[in-house]
Amino acid sequence: MDKLKLVIPTAEYKKSFIEAIQEFQLEGRNLEINILDLGNNFEKYLTKLADEEKGIGMKEGYVPATTLWLVEGGEFIGHVSIRHCLTENLQKVGGHIGYSIRPTKRRMGYGTKTLEFALLEAKKFGIHNVLITCDDDNVGSAKIIEKNGGVLENKVEGEYESEAKKLKRRYWIVNK
Repeated sequence: MDKLKLVIPTAEYKKSFIEAIQEFQLEGRNLEINILDLGNNFEKYLTKLADEEKGIGMKEGYVPATTLWLVEGGEFIGHVSIRHCLTENLQKVGGHIGYSIRPTKRRMGYGTKTLEFALLEAKKFGIHNVLITCDDDNVGSAKIIEKNGGVLENKVEGEYESEAKKLKRRYWIVNK
């Protein structure tokens, strides 16, 4: 894990980011992203991420969030989103930090490092009590959160129709 770091999203990682989106789509995630459109309008996508950090053009119910990419060398490994504040729904099932590692890079320690780095970034936003959630059946994510000091508060039912009856684990990390 030499030269592993979180970076502001840039076109430098366009090729490996698009490859990662294709990997996510093979497992049924990020299906709303049109790969061809993304490739042709990558700068527009980067601008959207920068605007989200500033709270510009947000959909109702969304909060400003900083998106950072985990990269190693010239390769996109995963991403993290740090929400600057929480809505009632995020307080229940979303949390301050969401992260994802591309499928071909999982089970290699990248998730643990991503959350470790994200906690350092969250401090910069004054977030010292960090809520992180994961699906109850996502053992890998639960282990990552626990390795980073997460203490399970409780389990609650998901909020969305697609998550109905699906339990979410709610963890707190004291971010000193």
